[in-house]
Amino acid sequence: MQIVLAPMEGVVDHLMRDMLTRIGGFDLCITEFVRVVDQRLPARVFRRLCPELEHGGKTPAGVPVRVQLLGQEPHWLAENAAKAVQLGSPGIDLNFGCPAKTVNKSRGGAVLLKETEQLYQIVKAVRQAVPSEHPVSAKIRLGYDDTALTLDNASAIEAAGATVLTVHARTKTDGYKPPAYWPWIGRIRQRIAIPVIANGEIWTPAQAAQCQHEANTQDIMLGRGALALPNLAKCIRSGQQAMSWPEVLQLLMRYSQYEVAGDKGKYYSNRIKQWFSYLKLQYPEAEALFRQLRVLKRNDEILALLQHAEKTFTLSAKSLQ
Repeated sequence: MQIVLAPMEGVVDHLMRDMLTRIGGFDLCITEFVRVVDQRLPARVFRRLCPELEHGGKTPAGVPVRVQLLGQEPHWLAENAAKAVQLGSPGIDLNFGCPAKTVNKSRGGAVLLKETEQLYQIVKAVRQAVPSEHPVSAKIRLGYDDTALTLDNASAIEAAGATVLTVHARTKTDGYKPPAYWPWIGRIRQRIAIPVIANGEIWTPAQAAQCQHEANTQDIMLGRGALALPNLAKCIRSGQQAMSWPEVLQLLMRYSQYEVAGDKGKYYSNRIKQWFSYLKLQYPEAEALFRQLRVLKRNDEILALLQHAEKTFTLSAKSLQ
């Protein structure tokens, strides 16, 4: 079984990758996408989204981090794929699943699922540009509006030379509304021979097992579920108990200190609120705290609120001893 941490734009940055891989259970991380249009990007762009390139392409816990590219021009994607690998990325991931309207309007992400031939040309160009020892993976949804091209797209990606295919088991139109259609991944598995990773609507170990059964694959990718339950990968892999709320509070403090120091607070407010929007799905305590946090804009106010919450829980725990 391989468990991969999903590339969630705007929340799974290098600090979140560091924290979640320290908890354990993950075999691979994928970065937020690097947008490629019509040029070979400078090294600083790759290093900004993937600082792990400076450390062998791995998180401090030793988990490989693969750079993800998003674009529509085979030549420029190939050029940038070669650059990313040269800089230290252990392979390349291609984004054909992003449902964001702004991305799709500029012919990137999931909209390419309407163009099977273009998928083939992109993957082929990237595969030819990247040394054979480095994997080239692709992530798709089941389609844009419907599933009419699902199997053709998967076959084209395989024929073009992809090493692995990750499938988010919903169309772009479905968005993130449950359910995820895991049996469709099983149909893809019957069509192609390369490994397939199942993604979508995995929040618990039980759902992971059901997904693996219906998708006919042991390999899974965790996104929102890993943000809602930070040790979900370990729960799935080894039966570890769900992390307690006081333990999550400690993680929140650690992340906050790193994020504010690392990015000088530029993205901290938005990212911590994003994370809380998932934590509240698993922890009732997060729901109450989120109601206070969501109206705050200053980093010092958010940090003070979290420090107060951690102190309150610590004192409460001591009083019960």
